[in-house]
Amino acid sequence: MTQNSHFDFVTPVDRHYTGAIKYCRIPAMTGAESEDADLISLWIADMDFPTPDFIIDALRRRLDHPVLGYTDPPVELWPTVSRWIEGLHGWKTETEWFRFVPGIVKGIGFVLNRFVKEDEKVIIQPPVYHPFRMVPEGNRRQVVFNPLKINAEGKYEMDFDHLAEVADEKCRLLILCNPHNPGGVLWDADTLRRLAKFCHERGIIVISDEIHSDMALWGQRHIPFASVSPEAAECSVTFGSPSKTFNMAGVVSSYAIVPSEKLRKALFEWMDANEFADPNIFSPIATIAAFTHGAEWRKEMLAQIERNVNFVSEYCKAEIPAIRPYHPEASFLVWLDCTDLGLDHDRLQDLFVKKAGLLLNDGEMFGPGGEGHMRLNVGAPASVIAEAMRRLKAAVDSL
Repeated sequence: MTQNSHFDFVTPVDRHYTGAIKYCRIPAMTGAESEDADLISLWIADMDFPTPDFIIDALRRRLDHPVLGYTDPPVELWPTVSRWIEGLHGWKTETEWFRFVPGIVKGIGFVLNRFVKEDEKVIIQPPVYHPFRMVPEGNRRQVVFNPLKINAEGKYEMDFDHLAEVADEKCRLLILCNPHNPGGVLWDADTLRRLAKFCHERGIIVISDEIHSDMALWGQRHIPFASVSPEAAECSVTFGSPSKTFNMAGVVSSYAIVPSEKLRKALFEWMDANEFADPNIFSPIATIAAFTHGAEWRKEMLAQIERNVNFVSEYCKAEIPAIRPYHPEASFLVWLDCTDLGLDHDRLQDLFVKKAGLLLNDGEMFGPGGEGHMRLNVGAPASVIAEAMRRLKAAVDSL
């Protein structure tokens, strides 16, 4: 364990043959004969740290009762979530603003199908989490790209001039990644206010995916989109979840927050009519446990993530200078700029998978601007990350 830690972020956990997507999909993704091939799997965004004991124990206590019948969520669910958000992010929410959603990607589909007609458009800001593109396209809506740009400091920023060019009267929805995945950006209040003003004036609804919001690094602060202005509150649907922070994605514990009465009535009545907002019996229990007992675990987990991020950055600078990691401001995902290697897509994939024995997310899936990049998940024990970087160095040195 780390020094003075009450939790174990050091011991590797063997997740093979447990149905973990990170491992069971290795054969389909790589052609390997089995999921225990000699590959280090650092792609899909869950961590290889144990889910905290206080969550597991809460679920076990419920399983002590012999009946798993129809069950209403505990009355303390939304007050608990609301207190956590206000305490961590300074955003005061009302409990009636909340609804359970069975996953944020599904929530995006709900908003899309409730508010966006088939001849209307959805704006996304690539390179960005690929379901932002796939969900609208799969529902036969046109996707409009408003790519992020790199500023003089080498950081991503929004391109508002381009946004004004592409946002025509058919654009009905903008999907915001806040914090940004894969770039790790914590959007500042001025940027969010400017985006809110732009969208509110044009009648564009903003989905703010804030699933990584509780994972701001190095003492920085996440700013909820809906909190920055009355316009932001009026035009937005925010999605959140404890799943990334507390490594409990399999429980499915996402929620929508909708301050606008108009949007809330339209969305929640539709969700309720289709029984989309009913959580399973375990999700509220895990959520309440996470947001009641999780402060210390979160602090120590983030400290380990910070050490892993710093290690990757320093190792690449010293040993693999052709690979330049973006220094994330939030989350356990590190965006690797591999363009200086001069490899096309297939050769870059071959370098990571076949030569280095590493399975990461391919940058092209994140859309324009993702070419020549890879997304590395550092939510694993330091020994695993160190071995991954040694493998990558050996592979690059062999070119």
